[in-house]
Amino acid sequence: MFKNRKTEITDKELKAGSINIVGLGTEIKGNLNTKGDVRIDGKIEGNIISKAKVVIGSTGEVIGNINSESAEINGKVNGNICTAEILFLKATSSLIGDISSNKLVVENGANLTGQCQTGISQTKSIHKPIFNGPEAIGKREATA
Repeated sequence: MFKNRKTEITDKELKAGSINIVGLGTEIKGNLNTKGDVRIDGKIEGNIISKAKVVIGSTGEVIGNINSESAEINGKVNGNICTAEILFLKATSSLIGDISSNKLVVENGANLTGQCQTGISQTKSIHKPIFNGPEAIGKREATA
C-alpha cells in the first residue's frame, strides 16, 4: 500500500540551488571543486573546477586554472581557462593564460595574454581539463 520512494537530485537541480561566494578579503590556498555556481571576489591560489558558472568579480583574483561550464571574468586570472559553453572577458578583466571555449566574448579594454581555442570542435576536448593538477599552477612551457 505504501511504497518507499527515493528522491533523486539531478545535476540541474543541484546547480540551481548551489551558489558559492568567496568574499572580498577572503584568501584560499587550495583547489575548489563544486557542482554549483561560484563567485570569487577574494583571492584563490589553486584550481577551480565547476559544473556550472564561475564569476570572478572586479576585486577577484585567481592564481590557478579554471574549468567550468561557463565563466565571466571581471578581475585577474593567472592561469588557463577551459569552458564548455561561453567565456566572457569583461572590460576590467586581466588574463594571463590560455583559453579553450566553445564561445568567447571579449569586451573593449580587457587584457589577454595567451592563446585561444574556440569553436564547436573544441567542446569535445573541453571536458578534459587543459591542466594537470595542482603542480601545473605557475608552470609555462614554450617552444621556438
